[in-house]
Amino acid sequence: MNMLRVAVPNKGILADFATAMLAEAGYAVRKDTKTLRVVDTRNNIEFFYLRPRDIATYVGTGALDIGITGLDLLMDSRSKAVRVADLNFGQSTFTFAGVIGEFQSIEQINGKRVATAYKNIVEDYLSEKGIKAEVIALDGAVETAVSLGVADLIADVVSTGNTLRQAGLEPFGQVILESSAYLIANSSSSDKHAALLRRLNGVIVAREYVIFDYDCPTALVEKASAITPGIESPTISPTKDPNWVAVRALVLSSETNLKMDELYELGARAILVSAIHAARI
Repeated sequence: MNMLRVAVPNKGILADFATAMLAEAGYAVRKDTKTLRVVDTRNNIEFFYLRPRDIATYVGTGALDIGITGLDLLMDSRSKAVRVADLNFGQSTFTFAGVIGEFQSIEQINGKRVATAYKNIVEDYLSEKGIKAEVIALDGAVETAVSLGVADLIADVVSTGNTLRQAGLEPFGQVILESSAYLIANSSSSDKHAALLRRLNGVIVAREYVIFDYDCPTALVEKASAITPGIESPTISPTKDPNWVAVRALVLSSETNLKMDELYELGARAILVSAIHAARI
């Protein structure tokens, strides 16, 4: 059977998170940032460490089967690669920004110069909105484009907004794109990536959920189940005392203490919370 060929980001935040996720999923990953290829014979998979911006192109042309990259990079590449799953990391917001107080709506972009590292996304967005502007492609650090007179405004990824404010800029108008890291595939990869997807989904679940175990009075099972419904349904088991049952359910880790308080106030006891190391849902 041919090995599954997977593209992984080779640098930046996407690379750090993707490598950690693959390791948690049980795959062999590189130990040295200079390594460009890792063969995992036990899992019949081969990883290629590539520039994040190039991954969608490699996957879309069929040179590789699967890849991990940002949704923004996928859309900007205009690749034929398809989205398989949101991997829940690398979140970012892509928006327009201009000199503070100068722009209020995207209609004001008409006839202006827009600097960006995502030329195709911006051109497609402006075309969709019927706005004509000159889009200037820069390779990152676009915040200085306005002060240097290269552009009238920019379109860029915004997180806290601190970098924009330091450059005398502020976001305006509608958000162009909400992006995060995605597992992408070429159209001919079919179900070859099913096992990889199951493992990555298992990592996501293990990171986001904890296991709740508690004892509950039989008469309060329905109310307790409403507090901890689990992903599909809580597991209810009998105990030696017919007036009590044991309940097990998955709960979002962010809700741990709130749910514990609610269960205790309801009448549940012996409430224990355990971490999940791996999962298949």
